[in-house]
Amino acid sequence: MQLMTDNLTAETRRRTMQLIRSSDTQPELKTRQFLHRLGFRFRLHDDNLAGKPDIVLPRYKTAVFVHGCFWHSHGCDRSVVPKTRLEYWVPKLAKTRDRDARSVSVLRKCGWRVIIVWECQTASTTALRRRFHHLLEAQKVAQRRLLRRTKVPNLLK
Repeated sequence: MQLMTDNLTAETRRRTMQLIRSSDTQPELKTRQFLHRLGFRFRLHDDNLAGKPDIVLPRYKTAVFVHGCFWHSHGCDRSVVPKTRLEYWVPKLAKTRDRDARSVSVLRKCGWRVIIVWECQTASTTALRRRFHHLLEAQKVAQRRLLRRTKVPNLLK
């Protein structure tokens, strides 16, 4: 676990923290745009599902969580624990990890596929494509089935 020193005053840090959003974040918007461009249609923030996933694809029974690397303790360069107030941050981040694990477990037990996209992965469409590989394959299979079911009239008769 890396630690970082806070370079901001307490007042500046407070104002900065107040500006942090829980939904419609940049990583979430990038992920939604990526999926939409590929033709996927989805619902947002379904509070009927455990953990209230950021993106829900009911047709594929898939729940997508877009996690901020810091808030959900990814382990990359963006997930550095602040050096100040360790007694606050360490338990808070641990509770978040535990809550995430419980949500994923409940969804999987109910038959849902769960995809977790990390903030650092949204910078690259290649990383997003890798993350959604199984979903893209399922989409191709569904399209092939649809084509087989659709009878094309023979206009040459």
